[in-house]
Amino acid sequence: MIGIFDSGLGGLSALSEVRRLLPDEDITYFGDTGRVPYGSRSRETIIKYALQDMRFLMTKHIDAVLVACGTVSSTAIDILREKYPLLPIIGVVDSAARVAARTTRNKLVGIIATTATIASRSFERELHAIDPELELYPVACPLFVPLVENGFISPDDEVTLLVAKRYLEPIQKSGADTLILGCTHYPIISRTIAKVLPDVNIVSSSKAAAEELAAKLRSMGNTGGGGRTEYYVSDEPVGFETTASIFLETELADRVTRIDIDKY
Repeated sequence: MIGIFDSGLGGLSALSEVRRLLPDEDITYFGDTGRVPYGSRSRETIIKYALQDMRFLMTKHIDAVLVACGTVSSTAIDILREKYPLLPIIGVVDSAARVAARTTRNKLVGIIATTATIASRSFERELHAIDPELELYPVACPLFVPLVENGFISPDDEVTLLVAKRYLEPIQKSGADTLILGCTHYPIISRTIAKVLPDVNIVSSSKAAAEELAAKLRSMGNTGGGGRTEYYVSDEPVGFETTASIFLETELADRVTRIDIDKY
């Protein structure tokens, strides 16, 4: 059983990649929709939420965890790994940094993420540890998460496109040939981002982390399960079900369970 958690819908982009790579694995997904977004919270609050999310997933007897949240991956993943030293815990920051460093040709890399992730400078540390010569252009894009959570995910949506143009202007001017989507909500609007930056290589942190998780499980000799997916949220499921069904292209009505995350 694989556990995946995020502050809301964004982790579904990672779930989709894991399901593509590991179709026989059982997956438990938790979206903390009652407390989304994490990216504007304090470090102490992010750590508190991440530990509660993990405690819930541990009740599902998971074998590995994908932290499908850039904010938690940049702020609290070391604490989670210290708390659960025997459990493989894959984050999105280091995975995406390795892919971006391999992808760029002109050594100019843009990074877009939540305010907390950008402030943590976690992507910059990871990228410069790989290649100190990289020039990095980090941009906080706090409006992208609520846009996704509220269903503004079509590449033809004028509101999302306008916000993307505003946020991505510094990346466009920088000449960067590679862009890291440092929040797992962002791949859900990757077609909109590609409209604004058509000649830039886009690195999905969701895809990078899913590939690392798949490689880890295969090295452990994991044999998979029945390919089931369980969905849990911390607020009313209806809004999540509607937008998730559009993104996943599968009906989720009555398949999402609400839990009280404060119990964990």
